[in-house]
Amino acid sequence: MQAFLNKLDSHLAGKRAAYYATLQPGLSTEAITALEKKFNVTIPADLRALYQWKNGQRDDSYEAFVNNSMFLSLEHALSTAEEHTSMIGTDFELENWWHPAWIPIFDNGGGDCICYDTAGVFTGIRGQIIEFWHADNDRNTIAPDLTSFITSLNHLYDTTAAEDFDEYFEVKAPEGYPKGNYAGEAE
Repeated sequence: MQAFLNKLDSHLAGKRAAYYATLQPGLSTEAITALEKKFNVTIPADLRALYQWKNGQRDDSYEAFVNNSMFLSLEHALSTAEEHTSMIGTDFELENWWHPAWIPIFDNGGGDCICYDTAGVFTGIRGQIIEFWHADNDRNTIAPDLTSFITSLNHLYDTTAAEDFDEYFEVKAPEGYPKGNYAGEAE
């Protein structure tokens, strides 16, 4: 994972320097452990590596990291997951409208996010990357794991000139993805 993050770091610094400057320094092992205790979760190794690389972007930065979504700090991600989980059974009545195993790592600011799925909801693949739409029930799996997602992002940077990045760009999903899933369907 570290080699993929190093490549991404180089791409962002070279092709989106102003945005790169808004990324927050990575978290220490101790800081991640403290957040795990605070939120009673275990952060998987690949997600831990992402947050040791960078801890999201500053709160005053609204530029997209990927797919029209901002990169959340780990504390913000875990707080959002906790809030959404508390809404299961009240605001979220359909099965898997939200799942407690999802950690939103990228968010568009409008209630939609790209989540790291620690349980493998729908597919059985732990660590898959899944989309959550607050107003729609589609929950597409857009990558089998975080490494594949970062690899796809690096491919986009490899094949796109710096001047061609604008406020919206979308990473091409790995072959065989996205996989269509819908809230309300059995796992």
